[in-house]
Amino acid sequence: MARKKEVLGKSTGSVGILLVVALLLGVLNACAHVGPDYKPPEQETPDLWQQELTKGLAEGEAALQTWWTTFNDPVLNSLIERAVKGNLDLKEAFARVREARAFRGVASGERYPDLNAGGDAARSRTSDDFLLITTDQNRTDNFYNAGFDATWEIDFWGRIGRSIESADASLQASVENYRDALVILYAEIALNYVEVRTLQARLRFAEASAETQKRTLEITKARLRAEISGELDVRQAELNLANTESIIPQLRSSLVQAINRLGVLLGEFPDALHQELTRPASIPKPPAQVTVGLPAELLRQRPDIRRAERELAAQTAQIGVATADLYPRFSLSGAFAYQGTNGSDLFDWGRRSWFFGPSFRWNLFDGGRVRNRINVEKARAEQALVRYQQTVLNAAEDVENSMVSYTQETDRREILQRAVVAAGKSVELVKALYKAGLTDFQNVFDMERSYFQQQQNFAASEGLVTENLVRLYKALGGGWEPQPEKIEEEVKDQEDRGEPIF
Repeated sequence: MARKKEVLGKSTGSVGILLVVALLLGVLNACAHVGPDYKPPEQETPDLWQQELTKGLAEGEAALQTWWTTFNDPVLNSLIERAVKGNLDLKEAFARVREARAFRGVASGERYPDLNAGGDAARSRTSDDFLLITTDQNRTDNFYNAGFDATWEIDFWGRIGRSIESADASLQASVENYRDALVILYAEIALNYVEVRTLQARLRFAEASAETQKRTLEITKARLRAEISGELDVRQAELNLANTESIIPQLRSSLVQAINRLGVLLGEFPDALHQELTRPASIPKPPAQVTVGLPAELLRQRPDIRRAERELAAQTAQIGVATADLYPRFSLSGAFAYQGTNGSDLFDWGRRSWFFGPSFRWNLFDGGRVRNRINVEKARAEQALVRYQQTVLNAAEDVENSMVSYTQETDRREILQRAVVAAGKSVELVKALYKAGLTDFQNVFDMERSYFQQQQNFAASEGLVTENLVRLYKALGGGWEPQPEKIEEEVKDQEDRGEPIF
């Protein structure tokens, strides 16, 4: 019994020494991270927008988180609120966040030992040819084994640390991708809603013009019966009416399609919103003044720029992961098991077996594969940097284009409004002259056709002004408010509650 304690004490002391070694190696863990340390790219931006801030636009801090409320349209507010809960693209983007979070957990799990338990039982028979003639050996044997083994890689060169760093950045990129989907969704809801109201306005103008032209047609028929004017007047009036009525089916078809699209954006069937949106309403009006920020704020506000920067960080860390393969890998491994030929007393202390110790593996020659993998990761990082820079330029272009489109279309709408008023008065005057016999019907024909066209142009322009403002809000990255960089806590909190990320 004393001998057993002495052996146990020696083995325990050896294990203790090895544990101390393991702890010392653990202290060195993450002390030597090979590969480049990531630094966010320094992206220069203009001090001011090239497009002059004209009427309707002003400098200042832009309130973008709930930009759609500036239109004061309760129906639009309701649609956006429901879309956040039901849109399937948004749910898919959120599932990608959960996927990235799980991958991050896979990467961080490599910091810990890999512990496995196992056991087996076998019965074997030995051939007569391998038994000694002089022995009484049994031809059959039993073997039992039960225990566990463990392996722990010491992250001496930071391979695991770089993998976690890359997974962290990828997780953050997936969050920005979700936010980008949110920005796009808000804009798509608003654009389709404005299209619905614009089509309804155009439809009202078309139906009103058709009724007016029907009355004009009756006048020409009455004058023909009274032999005051010829049949040509009647045919021209019929032509004008037919041209106007031919537009109405197209407008109704486009209106149904726009409502269908809104239903799908809300995660519902296409016919879900027809009862709610069929009743006409006015086109949402832009606020009197729109505040836009500075170009430098795009780097903080636009989710696609933030995503591109995080993708660059993730790819930069992959260079370190590949570089670590140039150096040896250190690990600790061990096993403890009970082994015996009798299952009834297998767990007797004397039937124990174990081993424990450090090991390393170092690839000395691979035909240049590791160094080429490093070059691959470096080239991918260069591509990610270029994509980031291109994303910034595209974002600035979106804002500049949206600004000039909004301001110029606003001017065009005012001009068209004057044209509609002038055309309406011209129609009244020319019809009075026609009834008095002071002008021919060609002037009536031309003015009614022009009046209808100006009404259509004005309604389309009124909707386009609002649509261009929506595009400007989208280009500015509106729809969410940047928060302090606590991506991990934010995602976990939202995931636990099953709610979207704002």
